Amino acid sequence: MDRIPLKATDRTVLGKKVKNLRKEGKLPAHVFGNIKEVEHVSIDEISFKKVFKQSGETGLIDLKIGDDRTRPVMVKEIDVSPVTDRILHVGFYAVNLKEKVTVPVPIVLIGEGPESVKLGETVVLQTLGEVNVEALPTDLIENIEVNIESLKEIGDAITVADLNLDRSLLTILAEPEEVVVKLDNAVTEEMKALLEEQAAEAEAAADAAEVSEGGEAKEGEEGEKAEGAEGEEGVEGEAKAEGGAASGEPKEEGSDKTENKSDEKSVE
Repeated sequence: MDRIPLKATDRTVLGKKVKNLRKEGKLPAHVFGNIKEVEHVSIDEISFKKVFKQSGETGLIDLKIGDDRTRPVMVKEIDVSPVTDRILHVGFYAVNLKEKVTVPVPIVLIGEGPESVKLGETVVLQTLGEVNVEALPTDLIENIEVNIESLKEIGDAITVADLNLDRSLLTILAEPEEVVVKLDNAVTEEMKALLEEQAAEAEAAADAAEVSEGGEAKEGEEGEKAEGAEGEEGVEGEAKAEGGAASGEPKEEGSDKTENKSDEKSVE
């Protein structure tokens, strides 16, 4: 990978005052690693974005600080604002070109999957997105390409041992049998189990709702019966009251007749 040039300026502004640099379109940065002391620098924001797009985290950058020195560095840290997504600070790691470094190298899938993928019957699952690689800084690669056209049947897989790279220059720090990508059912056994579990939960919830509705209906019926019974008792009570009044009237008439008879005798 070619080394990409990037200009930097020694920085004396530290702490909260660096916000003034950002207003001018510059980023605060520092250099650490294979140097005696940490160096504080500033870089042009637009220039850095262009360089980082080419280098990523594995590419070498020739960081030219002022007019007197150039450091071979790699981008090690990038602080980003969680609110604006704007880069706030950059950390460069100064490397020794004669010493090996360990960096994560992205794995990129290329090629097309089988026809079954297009039909929705199968799916290509990438289980490993990057792998740690040890190499000299000058031997590092931008990414590792994996061609998935070899995946034909369900269960076919590409492992770390199958990765295509110059192993005389780079050492992969991962188990050879670790799966990088595989062809699997569109709905895996794990997904089936999850769907069945969700269906069972939904059915249980529906049954509970039906039981609840049945209980409410029963309570309503009992309430109606109770109201009917109260109505009947009221009617019966009224009927008895009327009956009592009716039976009392003849008695009153009888008493009147007795009084009349007494009156008649007294007259006589």
